[in-house]
Amino acid sequence: MSSIISLRKISKTYFQGSQKIEVLKQLNLEIESNECVAILGQSGSGKSTLLSLLAGLDNPELGTVSICGQDLAKLSQDELSQFRSKNMGIVFQQYHLMNNLTALENVGIPLELQKVNHFESAAREALKMVGLSHRLAHFPAQLSGGECQRVAIARAIISEPKLILADEPSGNLDDNTGKEIMDLLFRLCRDRGQTLILVTHNHELAKACDRTLILKAGKFQATK
Repeated sequence: MSSIISLRKISKTYFQGSQKIEVLKQLNLEIESNECVAILGQSGSGKSTLLSLLAGLDNPELGTVSICGQDLAKLSQDELSQFRSKNMGIVFQQYHLMNNLTALENVGIPLELQKVNHFESAAREALKMVGLSHRLAHFPAQLSGGECQRVAIARAIISEPKLILADEPSGNLDDNTGKEIMDLLFRLCRDRGQTLILVTHNHELAKACDRTLILKAGKFQATK
């Protein structure tokens, strides 16, 4: 297998007033294609910051983030947007759906960005895969939390990306709905041969992954 993610000596700092806080410290990481990897850590450990760097939504002060062999720092914002829409699917805890768009329209966004003509039929198929064929014309406000997250998953998989990044995807859901959503996400990624990076504080969810990385004080403290 070949690495789909390669991080080299990544450092990221923030300032709170005059106080400098090192969120990530000289972090190295290699993740292979088709791996399912959990990143565990307490609140403030740098998990979401790491995911933002992997998604190209933020930049490190030092180090290199390479996804699918591409150094993200070498891309313009337009190139990065296109690269992300083709190669990554992102699932957020807060869903991040467009409230003025239907489920079908929300799911079709990545392919619209790529100027793919068949985006509507592809969106219908993606929603069918997550069990929402009966909710195509519904707006987010008309959907339950679990349904909104299914729409978000459909949007993440529609362009058949190599990499799925998930930030606490079941965090806003009750236990039963959260389990359904995670079972769905794990199954879709494995069936489609996609790499899944799951940021979570849930040790039970982490056990369902191939590998777990524990982030503490800006570094990986242990792997298991």
